[in-house]
Amino acid sequence: MQKFYVVGIGPGSPEQMTAQAREALAAADVIAGYGAYVKLVQPLYPDKEYLQNGMTGEVKRCELALEQAMQGKTVAMISSGDAGIYGMAGLVLELAADLPLKVVVVPGITAAASGAALLGAPLMHDFAVISLSDRLTKWQLIEKRLAAAAAADFNVVIYNPRSHGRQEHLARAREIMLQYKKPETPVGIVKNIGREGETALVTTLGELDCEQVDMFSTVFVGNSQTYIAGDRIITPRGYLGKAAGHD
Repeated sequence: MQKFYVVGIGPGSPEQMTAQAREALAAADVIAGYGAYVKLVQPLYPDKEYLQNGMTGEVKRCELALEQAMQGKTVAMISSGDAGIYGMAGLVLELAADLPLKVVVVPGITAAASGAALLGAPLMHDFAVISLSDRLTKWQLIEKRLAAAAAADFNVVIYNPRSHGRQEHLARAREIMLQYKKPETPVGIVKNIGREGETALVTTLGELDCEQVDMFSTVFVGNSQTYIAGDRIITPRGYLGKAAGHD
């Protein structure tokens, strides 16, 4: 049966792309994806055929890629990070449900993992990942999830925190979390993970400057036990004694 790969390319640097991802891209006749992500892999595979379009064109992109696969070509649909975490794996599987194709989902390093590594160890305990993009999810539901995660003392990783069209969402998220978390709760902001211009900033929830965050950022918010050590953020797992507030 013809294979169709859905590949998580990680942050985009070759060093943070898994061997399985590189093998899938090497085996593909066609590499499909959002234009910005295609630019990350095109220098590595210059001889491939590419199928790309812009943001909000996900359904059309998948339909065109599946048409290529049905013509007998091996296709790799790429996502940044992990293909199954805010990526294309779900949509491909839905659209290909009745097609004679074997969809192979290839995992990649998601921003929660790659960004955490830049900050130290902020996710050593339970955490929630929440996207602030309300293009496909109602903002009222996002607010409900933010409040629930903060009230439960989760570490929170915020994807899609801010863009030109969503400039106030992060400020509102900060406001919600401050109802349950202390102002001195550590916060980390990572930008352009694994790419040119990579930065990591450590601050607190009370001092978080939303203007420093853009669409290429991921925001990490600690729990009640998280602390700052120099330029690193650490959330204790409890190895050195029972962490207060955790059973």
